[in-house]
Amino acid sequence: MLHVIEKLLDVEELRQIRRQLDAAPWRDGGATAGAMARGVKQNLQLDDSTEPAVSLAAQIMRRLGGHPLFISAALPRRIYPPKFNRYTGGGTYGAHVDSAVLQVPGTGTTMRSDLSATLFLCAADEYDGGELQIESPLGMQSFKLGAGDLLLYPSGALHRVTPVTRGARIASFFWVESLVADAAARSLLFELDQTIQKLTQAVPEHQAELLSLSGTYHNLLRRWAKP
Repeated sequence: MLHVIEKLLDVEELRQIRRQLDAAPWRDGGATAGAMARGVKQNLQLDDSTEPAVSLAAQIMRRLGGHPLFISAALPRRIYPPKFNRYTGGGTYGAHVDSAVLQVPGTGTTMRSDLSATLFLCAADEYDGGELQIESPLGMQSFKLGAGDLLLYPSGALHRVTPVTRGARIASFFWVESLVADAAARSLLFELDQTIQKLTQAVPEHQAELLSLSGTYHNLLRRWAKP
C-alpha cells in the first residue's frame, strides 16, 4: 500500500530547511549507491555526517514521531536517519529496488527496509520531470507531490526518478522497519485504525462497540507485532 501524508512540514519549516540546503555542499550521489544501482543513479547528496544533514535529519525524525498518520501507516520499529538528495541538469535515478537490509549509521545495528519514504522539499512547479514512478499491482504510478508532503511505499517495489529537465528537485528520503513485517497485515491494521479514529469523532468514546473495535485492533497488533 502507498500512503501520501500531506503537510508533514509547515511553510516556515520548509523555508528554514531550504535555506540551509541551498547553501549546503552537495556531492555525487553515485558514490553512495550499491553496485547495481551505481550505473543508473545520477544525482547529488549531502554528506550524512556533516551539517546541515545531521540537524535536519533530527528535525524530520521529531516530526515523524509526532505524526499520527505516519505512525498508523508505518507502525515504525526503526527509522533510518533521513538523507537528502538533489536532482538537476538531467539528473535521474533509473529503475531499482532498495536494499532489503541496512546498517543504521553510528549504531552497529541492522534493520530491514519494509517501507521507503520520500519527503518532497520543493514545490512541484519549481522543476520539470523528477516524477517518482513506482511499480504496483495497479501498474505504474507516478508521484510529484507538493512541498512538505511525504510518500510512503513498499521498499521492495521497483521504482525510479525521471530526469529533471528544468530547475532542481530537492527531497529527503529514508527507510522504515515496521513492527509488522507483513504488508497485508499492516494494511489491515491501518484501515482498522483509521476507521476507529473516524468513529471516535462521531460516537462517545465509551460506547461498547467502539471499545470492542479498539480492543480488536490492539489484539491483532499484539499478535502480529515483533518488537
